[in-house]
Amino acid sequence: MARKFLYFVALCIILVIAGAFALALFPNQLTKWASVPSVAFAPVEPLEANAYEDPALWYSRPGIGVSDPARWQPAYAGDRGVLPTPAEPKARFAVFFVHPTSYLSRTSWNAPLENGGDPDAERIARIYLRGMASPFNAASEIWAPRYRQATMGAFLTEAPEGRQAVNAAYADVREAFRFFLSSVDPATPIVLAGHSQGALHLKRLLAEEVKGSPVAARLVAAYVVGWPVSTLHDLPVMGLSACAAPDQTGCVLSWSSFAEPAAPSLVLDAYAATLALDGQAPGTDPMLCTNPLTGTPGGAAPASANLGTLVPEDSMEKGTLQPGLVPARCDKRGLLLIGPPPEMGSYVLPGNNYHVYDLPLFWANTKADVNRRADAWKPAN
Repeated sequence: MARKFLYFVALCIILVIAGAFALALFPNQLTKWASVPSVAFAPVEPLEANAYEDPALWYSRPGIGVSDPARWQPAYAGDRGVLPTPAEPKARFAVFFVHPTSYLSRTSWNAPLENGGDPDAERIARIYLRGMASPFNAASEIWAPRYRQATMGAFLTEAPEGRQAVNAAYADVREAFRFFLSSVDPATPIVLAGHSQGALHLKRLLAEEVKGSPVAARLVAAYVVGWPVSTLHDLPVMGLSACAAPDQTGCVLSWSSFAEPAAPSLVLDAYAATLALDGQAPGTDPMLCTNPLTGTPGGAAPASANLGTLVPEDSMEKGTLQPGLVPARCDKRGLLLIGPPPEMGSYVLPGNNYHVYDLPLFWANTKADVNRRADAWKPAN
């Protein structure tokens, strides 16, 4: 269990609940106290057959219209200068996007779906989709399921309940993905994307549902962002390689963003000790770092190559694109470093961790990247 990887998000909650002084004295104890459910794990019954036929189980899907959060299009702030707008793709493609953790309750190990779900979790999930799924909005179809996500505290405990909660969440994602595949034209190429908890589920989905299946030939790319991907212990089990060129298809992109000076020890320690898809702990083995400004692994690119960072208002519900704001370079540890801390709002995490902003920092480049790969995709002979 990567129990420390989402530790930073929980720390932010504790800053409000307990105060910085108490947190400094008792960080681990307070974080668990505020986040890990105190109730017994209640088995999560499988959803009924064809449950995802119900439009209410989707945040985004064809037919939702203007209320679809993934279809939001931010505007550029002020004078854009000479930077080009990301080209619209010539090809049709469909996107399956898995949102990150938005459920923070201690009253249950998994978020409810019935009766509209948990109001705060639903609101936060829609905000995340506006900022993180919208770079994929040139797609002909975007599908983003509601699912019984594991609560934040499930990632902060070694108790078996945490793993049970994550497995239950994955089962929903898997069923949503199967319905997505049954609903999209079999000739249409697909893009898979997810962030944080969503990326964790996406890794497993690629290994168990895509690898070795006809779906693999339809894959434009998989954007597994905000969760570590081991090049030695995850990629072979996923059956995919890292994207080595900006127009390569059928490959994986992944990054985790830190401003400098970065203090990533908790993330690196968790990555080192957490079992990867092959059942081994990665230790100091390399972590995949795609530079989103170039679409290739490793290397550096200046801020001038950034076509547009989505800078949100503090509510995270609105924002504008600002070109040339943030550079990017991959370091030898596999972290994406973005230079001095940019002003992105109140949700920068301890250690200069820009986890919440992994996709917004590179909004326009991500859009350009997926559009370019969609145009480069060719059906198997």
